[in-house]
Amino acid sequence: MEVFRICSEKYSRSLIPSGIANRWNDRGQKVVYAGSSRSLATLEMVVHRIALIPTQTYKVLVISIPDDDRFVKQVRVSNLPDNWRTLAAYPSLQKIGSDWYKKRETLLLKVPSAVIPLEHNFIINTEHPGYEAAIKLVRAEDCFWDERLI
Repeated sequence: MEVFRICSEKYSRSLIPSGIANRWNDRGQKVVYAGSSRSLATLEMVVHRIALIPTQTYKVLVISIPDDDRFVKQVRVSNLPDNWRTLAAYPSLQKIGSDWYKKRETLLLKVPSAVIPLEHNFIINTEHPGYEAAIKLVRAEDCFWDERLI
């Protein structure tokens, strides 16, 4: 299966986890976020940035992940607090993701998108023992922004 991540060109040669805390991880945890489609990855990029920089070159990373349920733990909306899409829910969501990360029970955490809850993002645990063998950066494609997004 392929998932997608958008990043600036200078970070497009490999999957580099930032270690920055986010919705599903605590600071220092080496995870990579990816969307289930190019369009979801685009929306996620737009909402997480204050502004896109039109002069900066972005790339769409195409990432191959195992299409096998034993590599994936899924978080369902029905198991989340009612306010899960808000900033106030970050501590509880970070706990879910942090516990998953530390246990290394699966390589991937499939989570609902806060932007489009019926679609999914994948959190990739780069510290999981199966990471090197199972996750592949297939290619980096040029990213073209519709001017209306900028």
